[in-house]
Amino acid sequence: MKVLLDACVPRPLRLFLTGHTVKTAQEMGWGLLKNGHLLQVAEESFEVFITGDQQLKYQQNLKGRKIAILSLPTNDWPELRTMGEKIAAAVSTLRPGDYLEFTG
Repeated sequence: MKVLLDACVPRPLRLFLTGHTVKTAQEMGWGLLKNGHLLQVAEESFEVFITGDQQLKYQQNLKGRKIAILSLPTNDWPELRTMGEKIAAAVSTLRPGDYLEFTG
């Protein structure tokens, strides 16, 4: 799957996402885009969007989205590192339009 990491997600998370094509919002030149516009452009090229913004589901209308969204409970890399394999497993289960709040 093609996975986009939000600007707030630690880049080393990609080390756990082997078998997927992973880019960051910054690498795509989208680091300054707000979530609504970011989701819109991401849908054109990516299948999964990983974010640490737990408020995204309240701030954006996610109904009808083609991109799957995985919302992480934190952006703290030491904590996420301990969940890396479980996050990778969760990504593999996502389907177009899914919204999943990862809890570990």
